[in-house]
Amino acid sequence: MSAHPTPEIDAAALATWLAARLPGAGLPGLSRIGGGQSNPTWFVDWGGARLVLRKKPEGPILPGAHAVEREFRVLSALWNTDVPVPRALWLEEDATILGTPFYVMERLEGRVFADTTLPGVTPDDRQAMYRDMARVLARLHAVRPADVGLSDFGKPGNYFARQIARWTRQYVESTGPRIAALDHLVDWLPANMPEDDGAVAIAHGDFRVGNLMWHMTEPRVIGVLDWELSTLGHPLADLGFCAIPWHSGTDEYAGLLGSDWQAAGIPSRDDFVAEYFAHAAPTGPLLPFHIAFALFRFAVIFVGIADRARAGSAASAEAATLGPLAARFAARALEVIDIQTISGRGRDARV
Repeated sequence: MSAHPTPEIDAAALATWLAARLPGAGLPGLSRIGGGQSNPTWFVDWGGARLVLRKKPEGPILPGAHAVEREFRVLSALWNTDVPVPRALWLEEDATILGTPFYVMERLEGRVFADTTLPGVTPDDRQAMYRDMARVLARLHAVRPADVGLSDFGKPGNYFARQIARWTRQYVESTGPRIAALDHLVDWLPANMPEDDGAVAIAHGDFRVGNLMWHMTEPRVIGVLDWELSTLGHPLADLGFCAIPWHSGTDEYAGLLGSDWQAAGIPSRDDFVAEYFAHAAPTGPLLPFHIAFALFRFAVIFVGIADRARAGSAASAEAATLGPLAARFAARALEVIDIQTISGRGRDARV
């Protein structure tokens, strides 16, 4: 069953709201930004301002999901750091204005790639862009939460235990069918957690090529986008998530497997990880557990997308077709575990 389209914004209501904050008249120019599976997003032209509006989707959502309030807070906190983010302007928590809470930020002018192979880019620039992505992630994790007012942005310590419990709960509460690979991961992950090393950082939660904006001509990141899953977490959770493209196919939400990514100039996963560690605060090594956890979490996210598609409230018309990716990513996680098991290196194996 296909998802119903997300209702359009009430332009007159938005005009009244904007007029109280910026000079302008008439109705704002609105252009829906497609492709997202999370919070519906629009370009907004109002007077001389070029803005972006993100709001919670309509309909029932899982507890804690689509937290535009958290997005606004972390963007505001990082604005004066060396982590490139768009400037957050206003948060509106009154759902009666546009139907759900929303926030408005300044619009950046740059390039966004849904495809991890970065089509249309030279091999040298692809190499540089992936390396800059690794460095930006390292800079994010180097920000001390207390220094930017985010000491209470999440619970420090035992991050993986809490996250496994959270995503397991969301999976169990799903209205969809059970997935055998996910059932296996629900048991395997808590039994194979590395010892907690106490590392705490601002974790983006969805740090990937498609959530970055790149300079129009230069191979560098100018904006990290889509912070709805951000929290205080373990830096290796983000790094493990960044490793997913090297473990998934081109038909699995833009993975690299099946493409000629090496000839295209994209660095290997190990080179990407090494670039991160060359600029990151000291932490433990990236283990198969971290990648399997990232794939498990991504799988549960797609479970939620499928649930919303059935309920008719998904943010994209593609949600019904993307839902089956939950099983695909869960299977990829089992492949990562199998590599660890077959190697005979045990739970401390490095990837």
